[in-house]
Amino acid sequence: MSSPAVTEKKQKVSVPFDYNKYLRPNKLPHIWCPGCGHGIVLKAMLRAIHDSGIEKDNICMVSGIGCSSRTPGYVDFNTLHTLHGRAIAFATGIKLAKPELKVIVVTGDGDALAIGGNHFIHVCRRNIDMTILVMTNATYGMTGGQYSPTTPMDSISTTSRYGNIEPPFDACGMAKAAGASFVARGTAYHTIELEKTILEAIEHKGTSVVDIIDACPTYFGRANKYKSASQMMETIEKDGTVSVKQADKLPPEKIEGKALRGVLHKIDRPEYCEQYSNLIVEKAKGK
Repeated sequence: MSSPAVTEKKQKVSVPFDYNKYLRPNKLPHIWCPGCGHGIVLKAMLRAIHDSGIEKDNICMVSGIGCSSRTPGYVDFNTLHTLHGRAIAFATGIKLAKPELKVIVVTGDGDALAIGGNHFIHVCRRNIDMTILVMTNATYGMTGGQYSPTTPMDSISTTSRYGNIEPPFDACGMAKAAGASFVARGTAYHTIELEKTILEAIEHKGTSVVDIIDACPTYFGRANKYKSASQMMETIEKDGTVSVKQADKLPPEKIEGKALRGVLHKIDRPEYCEQYSNLIVEKAKGK
């Protein structure tokens, strides 16, 4: 009797993480305010990219306009800093022209869900293979602290001096409803968890959306009487969220009003660029 075949699992070679490999030192220091969560998200993203093993030249990072959209200026990948709300449109063109690239869109809640909302919906519908990181701080921090599509009701901003009366968008709910095949949420507070979530999003084939809750202490925090950036993180990110793994074990009253963290939706479905390429090949053959 022949012995059963032995299948060896391939293991990733552990390479020490070095920030200098991924950053452009001549573009530093960054513009973000003390206490801003964007720097923490940048760190988590770079560590996730490192763990993915994807070479720098095979990554293209795209952004629009806003505080979070300054990120591509600091990293040593193929990068585009584009128009307000149009990052996903540019990223779509890049992916169709160079489908071998890993395309990562770094955007804010205003950039992605307000002026860029139409592009956001349709990239999810098409299921184009790109990772969209939405840094949600509930304000337009770069232009003076106006309320955004994710600003909580009753919150004070420069354009809602008596309290915001518009209900906020659920970015994850909208992404799932529009057709994204991977939807997750993380926070700048839960940084190790965020690294793992971003890594899973990068490795997923199809449109992957990660809604990342972080804090703007300069505009949102001061206007809404938070005493410090750390208090904002504790209140909004730590106490205001719950892991999907914990949520299954908690009674409804313990999760009421809290945002769920972790992978919220993940399915396999045809990816747009592959379908498009196959269509061109079939037409070329005269089918």
